[in-house]
Amino acid sequence: MGKKRITTTEEGAKKPANTAGADSSSANATASAGTPTTSSKKRIDTGVLYVQSTYNNTKLIVTDVKGNMVAWSSSGSLGFKGAKKGTPFAAAKVGETLAAKLQPMGLKEVSVIVKGVGSGRESAIRGFISKGINLITIKDKTPVPFNGPKPPRPRRV
Repeated sequence: MGKKRITTTEEGAKKPANTAGADSSSANATASAGTPTTSSKKRIDTGVLYVQSTYNNTKLIVTDVKGNMVAWSSSGSLGFKGAKKGTPFAAAKVGETLAAKLQPMGLKEVSVIVKGVGSGRESAIRGFISKGINLITIKDKTPVPFNGPKPPRPRRV
């Protein structure tokens, strides 16, 4: 539980017994001044949109240019269940909701990196740019095996 601190502003009043080198009362006064801080959300102009589209789900992640994640969304997080998560309609809805999240942050243009072979690849991008965000480039980074896994053995009937 620690020591109890006594904080008063009267003259001759007791000072806090053990402060860790910082004046906590001045930090609290500036934080609770009543002015809302507008820097609570990041302001970004350009970003990178990662689209991961599988047969079962579609995930979209937006990062800044350095690679720090800013926002994300997926078909499952929007309430789609089962086989409906992998549909192009669900992917388009994911793109629209993610773009709506990012518009207050000031995002103007994105470059897109697509991974996966699902049916929501294109529709996720179309839904994202339908909110007025410009596209710079589209790269397909779907992993392709050089030799791949060993094929299954033939069935013995």
